[in-house]
Amino acid sequence: MTANIAFPMYDVYPAATDALAAAVLRRFPEAHFLRPVELLPHWRDDTLLLSQTCGYPLMTQLPEVQVVGQFHYLAPGCEEGNYRSKLVIRKGDEGKTLEAFRGRIAASNSADSQSGYHALRNSVAHDDTFFSSLVWTGSHRQSLNALQNGVADIAAIDCVSLALFARYQPEALAGLAIIGETALTPGLPLITSSHTSEKTLALLRDVLGEIATEKEIAEPLLIGGFTPASRRDYEVILTASSYA
Repeated sequence: MTANIAFPMYDVYPAATDALAAAVLRRFPEAHFLRPVELLPHWRDDTLLLSQTCGYPLMTQLPEVQVVGQFHYLAPGCEEGNYRSKLVIRKGDEGKTLEAFRGRIAASNSADSQSGYHALRNSVAHDDTFFSSLVWTGSHRQSLNALQNGVADIAAIDCVSLALFARYQPEALAGLAIIGETALTPGLPLITSSHTSEKTLALLRDVLGEIATEKEIAEPLLIGGFTPASRRDYEVILTASSYA
């Protein structure tokens, strides 16, 4: 079976993602790059050589996968391998605090998103009555669109996505502003199948560390480094998301 790789989480500028994938494929020429439509089956695939997921599904829906590590991103709000979300609203609501949005409508990409949903819930102490309603959008890009169209009033968008939108799709941020930020959390994990050998896992970590230093590949994606990681590094996500 052909091993698969994908980078589905920050594919804002496809040419840059293609270059990253090509750099990995030069080291693993037997692998195949794809853009999966359904992420959970892709992450669970026994042929998975490398992909990027979110910390919450890692800890709640992907018990078998191995964590390879995490990229460090050079976006405002990131600190080494950690990142946070920004609280985004429409211009005109600047100067207000999060409390001012009690009773208003929030947008979120999905219920298994750490940055778009659980980080926002953590910010309101898991008070599910804080917002009058929640609009599910399917992606950070669509959450921003919901704000622009007046469908929702506030959303949590991770700082890497915001920086990539600002660089490559500035229209996605037109008419929007930021009023705050969520707590730091471990950055998006790079994962591999449970069937990947220790030797291949070590090679993946070496390859990703090298690629993160190759400016022509890393800089367009705001990658500034790579650190090996384990599942234990993401246990804090369950702790933060479990209080009442």
